[in-house]
Amino acid sequence: MAFALAALGLVINAFCYGTLWWPFRQLSALGLHPLWSTMLLDALAIAIIVLLYPRVWRDFIKFPLLWALVLAAGLTNVGFNWAVVEGDVVRVTLLFYLMPAWVVVLAWPILGERPNKGSLLRLGLALLGVVVVLKTPQAQWPFPESLADYLALLGGFSFALTNVMLRRLQGTPAVASAMAMFLGGGLLCGITAAIGNHVGIVSDLPAVDVRWAWGVVGLTITVLLANIALQYGASRLPANTTSVIMLLEIVFASISSVLLGAGQLTPNALLGGALIFVASAWSALAAKQSH
Repeated sequence: MAFALAALGLVINAFCYGTLWWPFRQLSALGLHPLWSTMLLDALAIAIIVLLYPRVWRDFIKFPLLWALVLAAGLTNVGFNWAVVEGDVVRVTLLFYLMPAWVVVLAWPILGERPNKGSLLRLGLALLGVVVVLKTPQAQWPFPESLADYLALLGGFSFALTNVMLRRLQGTPAVASAMAMFLGGGLLCGITAAIGNHVGIVSDLPAVDVRWAWGVVGLTITVLLANIALQYGASRLPANTTSVIMLLEIVFASISSVLLGAGQLTPNALLGGALIFVASAWSALAAKQSH
């Protein structure tokens, strides 16, 4: 029962984040850059948490590793939330979900989960899938070709680190982990937005508009619930199992973006996505046998 509830938490998170590109794009159309949107919603979420749990800050002294979670979650927000507004949602999501490959690399030094031959083969298969996604007719070599590509890869690595750190911090109070994730998003997105604005790649923070203000409130509630679900599930399941279940986000993002005209299922995306899914299904089977 506990395993099922943890898995359900990850499915809820995957659905929320798989469709999160749409409200971010709506807010962007109103003049609010996704980095500013994320900073505002995380600030609101932090205010709610502090109001309900005013002593949560003490855990950051008791569990200093929470600051690693702050950094990981912050970079995840910078990468993913910006990328899904800038690029093709299907392509961005596939590149973001190189995450299972990153988990193999990160789980060894952080969790002591030493990779075996099978996990290394799955790593290679996942990397091959990403190479296929990146190799488009317009690109001579399978390298990232846009800001959105780089952001998606950064976000995927950081999200893998977030999940591994949640597993590492499983003895930490849940509210402290949630607080760290929102703090990371608010700080890193705010800093990145300020720097980006200074160099001219991020628009100014616009004057308050009731339309985007209410949008941020609604988005805050959604993200708050999604992150609580993530930290609940990821802290109770093996890192590789978490990464596999979270791949449902690809399904949710692909279907919603294609239906709403924000993504394309190109042959490269389909083939590369299939390779990533095969690697992930293999990981799921291996995790189940070890569990």
